[in-house]
Amino acid sequence: MNEALLISNILLWLAVLALLVAVIALSRQIGILYERVAPMGALMMDSGPKVGEAAPVFDLPSLDGRNVQLGVPGARSTLLFFLSPTCPVCKKLLPILKSISAAESQWLSLVLASDGEAPEHMEFRQRVDLMAYPYLLSAELGMRFRVSKLPYAVLIDEKGRVQAKGLVNSREQLDSLFAARDLGVASVQDYLAPRLAKEQA
Repeated sequence: MNEALLISNILLWLAVLALLVAVIALSRQIGILYERVAPMGALMMDSGPKVGEAAPVFDLPSLDGRNVQLGVPGARSTLLFFLSPTCPVCKKLLPILKSISAAESQWLSLVLASDGEAPEHMEFRQRVDLMAYPYLLSAELGMRFRVSKLPYAVLIDEKGRVQAKGLVNSREQLDSLFAARDLGVASVQDYLAPRLAKEQA
């Protein structure tokens, strides 16, 4: 009886030690995986004005009648966000954009852009509470920035240069535009590329 109890105790302790080793090994693997899986920044299309180049200059009326200048030197940077009233991802990002605009208001202005008929956009702007932000309707604006998919954002600095741009589907991708600006690179992927290449070599 005592022998059986002793053997079962030893087997249980061996099982606990084996599980402990397995947990440590899995934790290590998760850490390695976390390092290898890079954050997904805004998807930058290789068209339109390049990062570091001057943004196209525009002087356009917004839906509220105020004129908005883009691509010219100013006191603050501009986040130009291309959207559509029928784009569900755009609608999901609007509260995030409002939050970013409020938090970064000292150095950043938010400008919304689309194209189409004014009545539809005026109704949409009022319905989703965008009255505080300039809202531009211009097909040429989208063409000059080569916007092919929505939602798309362009960060223009106070000197009128493109700082970052890309297709944005989440808060993380929007934040990646500011991270790219702070790091002085075209995109987060560009920043991570040398490190990833080194790891794969």
